[in-house]
Order: sequence, then C-alpha cells, then structure tokens
Amino acid sequence: MASTIARTAGRALFGENALAYAAFRPAYPERVFDILRTRCGAGEGKTVFEVGAGTGLATAPLLAMGCRVTAVEPDARLAAFLADSQAVHASRLAVQIAPFEEAVMPPGSFDLGIAATSLHWIDPGLALTRAFRLLRPGGHWAMWWNIFGDPDETDTFQRRTHGLFERLSKSPSHGDGPKGHFGLDTKRRVVELEQAGFGSILAEEVRWRPVLSRPQILGLTATFSPVARLPEIERREFLDRLGAIVDEEFGGSVSRHFMTAIYTARRP
Repeated sequence: MASTIARTAGRALFGENALAYAAFRPAYPERVFDILRTRCGAGEGKTVFEVGAGTGLATAPLLAMGCRVTAVEPDARLAAFLADSQAVHASRLAVQIAPFEEAVMPPGSFDLGIAATSLHWIDPGLALTRAFRLLRPGGHWAMWWNIFGDPDETDTFQRRTHGLFERLSKSPSHGDGPKGHFGLDTKRRVVELEQAGFGSILAEEVRWRPVLSRPQILGLTATFSPVARLPEIERREFLDRLGAIVDEEFGGSVSRHFMTAIYTARRP
C-alpha cells in the first residue's frame, strides 16, 4: 500500500519552482468568487486572512475585489513570488512566512478567512479552531479544493493513467471517504466545522471541463505533491511516460473532468 505524505512536508514541497506552479495550476472557477462576494461579504475594505496562500491563485482575485489580505505561507520562495506578483496591491497585502499554526495575527479581527486547496496540509481540527478565533463575530470562513478528476464522472485520461498514479505516495488530499478526496468527504468536513463552533455551513460542488495540451498536462502534474517529491530522474521518467500517453493515445490534447468543492461557514 502506498504511503501517505506527511502534512508537514507541504511547508516546503511546492516552492522549488514557484514560477511553474503559478503557470500550470489552473485558476479557481469564477463561481468560487461569486460565493465569496454574495455569501461571505468579500469586497472593498474587508479584512481577510488566507491559509497557505502559495503563489496567490486565490489571493489575487481577493485583492482585485478590494480586500485587505493577510496571506500566510510557510515556504519563503512561494511567499516571495506572491509578494512580487502582487506588488501593485502592496498597501493591502501582508505576507507572513510561517505555518498557519504559528502565524501571529490578532484574534477576532478578520471579516473572512479562507483556505484554497491547502487545509489538508494542516490538522483540520486545530486549523478550524484557530480560524474561528481569528474571525470577528459574524465573520465568515471559506475553504475549497480544486480536484483534478471527477469521481462521479471520470474522464478517459484519468481512467487510462490511474495505474501510473496508484504507484505513487498519497497526498494528504487523498481522503478516506467514498469519493476518495479530502475535500469531497462532506460529512467529515461539516462535522469538523461544527466542532470548531461554526454555523450556517453550506457545501457546493462546481464542475468544469478544460481541454489541456501536453505541456499543460505535464506542467500541472509536476506540481502534484506525489510527483514533485520524486527524485529528479524518476520524476522525468514518470512525466515522459505520461507525455507519451498524451501524444500517442490522445493526439496531444486531453479533455479533463475537473471539479471544485467549496464549503462556507459563519462564526455566530
């Protein structure tokens, strides 16, 4: 049975090539930001903290809305990329280089907290309890995951390459629930939110169907933690095998079935 990557590994696993991470990780669907605006009140002047901001896939749209964001990122390389790429918003962006568990932020001072494809790298009970305390009464919490495969409607490429990925270590995003992903284990995620004190909990799944070229498939796959942690030679061999499948069996481009699972909640 494949081993599971330790949660603490996420603090330093993705910063080796921040530029590639920013280039190949797809943007979050616009529906996510519609939810943040309409359900969570994100907008001009709102204070937001972000757990595991990475290169800013969620940070940038929030700044564009006019939010004031405290981005917490444990990897100094990703944090530097984020600060540089959002320099135009420097007056509304603070970047803390620290694990979320150790970041220094005043309790009860934020309108909104978010975790975008990051909470599985932290103990969810500890993270949600801390998030609850950082929010003002009436403040909102949102957490979501881009999931690169739809368990309810798997695509041909996912079925064809399943055996390749099965041999790798498992990310903490690989869940024990019936749908096989941390973000899709809805019952458990809702219970954790309730145990942390949250109410008004809503869950939604957003489906999207991108067509990806060979460079996009390989670039995205290289950012997956089980692939990123492989020794360089093994990583190249894995990506070469994947590229050959794209070229020889799919004609150089692949239609994928992706989805985003989002949860929102409110501190009473």
